[in-house]
Amino acid sequence: MSSQRKYADEAQAGAELLVPAELYLEAGTHIGTYVCTKYMRRFVYKARPDGPYILDIRKTDERLRIAARFLASFEPSTILAVSVRPYGFTPVTKFAEFTGSKYVVGRFIPGTITNPYLSSHIEAEVLLASDPRVDEQAIEEASKVGIPVVAIASTDAKLTNVDLVIPGNNKGRKSLALIYWLLARQILRERGMLPADGNLPVSYEAFETKVSASER
Repeated sequence: MSSQRKYADEAQAGAELLVPAELYLEAGTHIGTYVCTKYMRRFVYKARPDGPYILDIRKTDERLRIAARFLASFEPSTILAVSVRPYGFTPVTKFAEFTGSKYVVGRFIPGTITNPYLSSHIEAEVLLASDPRVDEQAIEEASKVGIPVVAIASTDAKLTNVDLVIPGNNKGRKSLALIYWLLARQILRERGMLPADGNLPVSYEAFETKVSASER
């Protein structure tokens, strides 16, 4: 039995996950980096001697449920989702489309949250960040105005000013797509806009940022 197959079986055993464990692994949601900060150790399944740290998808699944329940308690238009990293552009945009949230992808203009006189100013009550390392401007501004921060974090993350972390691979196209797809689906379930076992009308691949052949 392959190590990945064994991991999937262990993760699925005794746990009712949002999607089969194999789908989390297929999307690479469990793949961390070669660095693990003290903040992220509790979310690690194991460390490979010859590879990246492996995240525990059961904890990813658990935090997705918690984050969805938390975000669903806010008015949709008061949620601000952000991603400086290009692989997060489509996931964040699609997430906003399905949940009614606001979003910013690409460069986060300083003052977007803190300066009401800025033309690009956005009033928000909660921030959803794709990566604490690169979305730090948005996170810092959220902290200044006192709004909570939910962030998707890999093993290399520092969680300064992050209130709720979703452990997961935030550098891969498929992983970000699956995480945002699941989060959107679960928020709509929490809001009662989907039944408890309801699905979005599109698969998670529709949330994936596409790249040209020259970029592969």
